[in-house]
Amino acid sequence: MTGVSWRIAGFAALVLLVSACSGSGDDIGVRDAAETPAPTATVCGKTVPGPASAPSGAVTVDPAVSGGLAAKTRSSPPGTTFWLMPGTHRLSDEKYDQVTPKDGDTYLGAPGAVVDGRGVNKYAFSGHASNVTIRFLTVRRFAAPHDEGVVNHDSGDGWILEHDTIEANSGAGIMAGARQQVRGNCLRDNGQYGMNAFKDGNTITNLVVEGNEIAGNNTDDWETREPGCGCSGGVKFWAVNGADVRGNWVHGNHGPGLWADTDDNDFLIENNLIEENENAAIMYEISYNATIRGNTIRRNNWAEGRKFAARGDSFPVAAIYISESGGEPRVPARTDKIDIYGNTLQDNWSGITLWENADRFCNSPANTSTGTCTLLVPDPNRCTQPGIATQPLNSDCRWKTQRADIHDNRFSLDTTVVGCTTACGRMAVLANYGTYPDWSPYKGEAVRDAITFGQGNTWHGNTYIGPWTFMPHGTDRVLTMTEWQAAPYRQDAGSTVRNHS
Repeated sequence: MTGVSWRIAGFAALVLLVSACSGSGDDIGVRDAAETPAPTATVCGKTVPGPASAPSGAVTVDPAVSGGLAAKTRSSPPGTTFWLMPGTHRLSDEKYDQVTPKDGDTYLGAPGAVVDGRGVNKYAFSGHASNVTIRFLTVRRFAAPHDEGVVNHDSGDGWILEHDTIEANSGAGIMAGARQQVRGNCLRDNGQYGMNAFKDGNTITNLVVEGNEIAGNNTDDWETREPGCGCSGGVKFWAVNGADVRGNWVHGNHGPGLWADTDDNDFLIENNLIEENENAAIMYEISYNATIRGNTIRRNNWAEGRKFAARGDSFPVAAIYISESGGEPRVPARTDKIDIYGNTLQDNWSGITLWENADRFCNSPANTSTGTCTLLVPDPNRCTQPGIATQPLNSDCRWKTQRADIHDNRFSLDTTVVGCTTACGRMAVLANYGTYPDWSPYKGEAVRDAITFGQGNTWHGNTYIGPWTFMPHGTDRVLTMTEWQAAPYRQDAGSTVRNHS
């Protein structure tokens, strides 16, 4: 990569962005990570103010009238523009009172306009209207239930959310539908997610998440309340086909930063600053085809790494965690790989882990995404014996970690900063020994051998700074760079390693 040009489409001058140069391939390894300028979208506390007076033709909403916003929305035709005067706007005291937009409605907040749920109302904006726009508003203190959201509760399509502050709500601050654009927002301190891109029974297409600050979410600590729920972090994506996630500052979330989970495809994750999240910076799970490039990723996964180390678990928890996900040419996308390049990773617990659970496949009880199947075999009923024991089902009923190309990245680790010893600083490509269920055709070493040697996963041309080790096949093998580069693994051709000194 050469330079990175920051933009917010249609609003280039409105969001504070700091330009960054990630360096060309020739530069990687020359500079320490601490010297690399980092892209940031500093939005919280600096959101762009809305219009100080009502635009021509807009319906004015007075905060002194309780429930006025919902009432005026009901009485106005589709395509109306509403201008919310300065002050705190409240809905009625009924918990299911909410604003239900019509197709094409627009909501603009004056400077200081706030929609406050007071912990009483569950949702702020709901319904199935399409092409709704919400700009310049603060939305806070709504009490959405677990796995539900406050703004665009019903995942309407074509919504545009720009320059809003959505904070201190339960559940998710935002839900997402197809063609949604989320730009220049502050999504912070929400109970579960900043945004939950989920539409029950539907695939979400063409999602844009750009120039937002996504910080401090999962204040309700859902992974402690429901261990193993996989339901926390900055942003969660489910069954999204086509997403551009760029130029965001994702930090301090209580869980992962960005988490794509279950039949996502065609992601471009670029030029983000992802730092100080308690778990992985990026998780890409049982999904397909992604480009992860030009990101600055630092000081992530310390909390989870320490938990694993304290209990003697040697699994390599990583800043970028690819779990049962891979490139698949038969699934249309802008790439047919998991292409990870041009990133700077500094002082994370570990680097990149490619993992495949041999017991997790379509129709297996070990698949925590219940009822889902691969994009190659949509019907779970086909992934049963005896058919699953033979091709093509034997191959296509698995979410494979394959065709991952990890190149031209810079990995820097100072163990005195991270506060770790032998359990950190790892790069890994591994699987478990297959055992479950009884009818599984993937028992034994087959998946371990495949992910390590047979599925086209490669590291090359990277720079390592600090005491890195490498873990192939299973957690019982920890290699030096020399061993990692030698037969039979032959990884990291053309890569270099040096100490901080």
